[in-house]
Amino acid sequence: MKDLIIEYYEGHDDEGLLFADGFDDAILGICPNSMRIVYSRSKVIQILMKDMSEDEAVEYAEYNTFAAYVGERTPIWVEDFMWEVDGER
Repeated sequence: MKDLIIEYYEGHDDEGLLFADGFDDAILGICPNSMRIVYSRSKVIQILMKDMSEDEAVEYAEYNTFAAYVGERTPIWVEDFMWEVDGER
């Protein structure tokens, strides 16, 4: 997805796109109005769970990723409700 976004939007904006390192598999798309990359919060947590527990992943993501502001191009973190509740989606 990242490569497609870069290819399609290359040259459309002088400031470039801001991607979150390590979370390419969590990309949902791009907001063309603001040129901000849109990520799935639940997929980010799943990616982090490869190296830590679910509680640790949630805490890390909330503090270090979702709450981080890195300027006007800060990614959009969308709750897509892909998490499980009692084993069901």
